[in-house]
Amino acid sequence: QVQLVESGGGSVQAGGSLNLSCKASGYNMADCGMRWYLQVPGKDREVVSTLSAAGTAIYSDAVKGRFTTFRDSIENTLYLQMADLKVGDTGRYYCAAFCPRSPVYWGQGTQVTVSP
Repeated sequence: QVQLVESGGGSVQAGGSLNLSCKASGYNMADCGMRWYLQVPGKDREVVSTLSAAGTAIYSDAVKGRFTTFRDSIENTLYLQMADLKVGDTGRYYCAAFCPRSPVYWGQGTQVTVSP
C-alpha cells in the first residue's frame, strides 16, 4: 500500500525556517517525480517545487532562492527546507508522487503558519 506522510509543519515568525519531510512507503521514491504543493483556503493547490526522478529541482518564482527540495533515497523521504519564510508562505503543504503507470499519490498535508 502506497503512503505518503508529511511532517515538520508549525508556526514561525517571518524570517524563520522550517524543514518539511514526506516519508514514502509502498514504493521506491527514486523511481518517481515528486512535488510539494501549497494550498491556501479558497485557492487551488499551487506547485512549490518539483524534483524529477533524475534529481533535477525546479522551484516556483515565489520560493526560488529560499526553499530547497531533495530526496534521501535510503530513507525514502522527500524534504523541503524552507528559509526566510514570509507570511505569504502560510498554508497547508502537500507532497505528491508522480510514478510511471500509477495514479498520483498524495500525502495528508502539514500546516505551516508564518506570522509577521
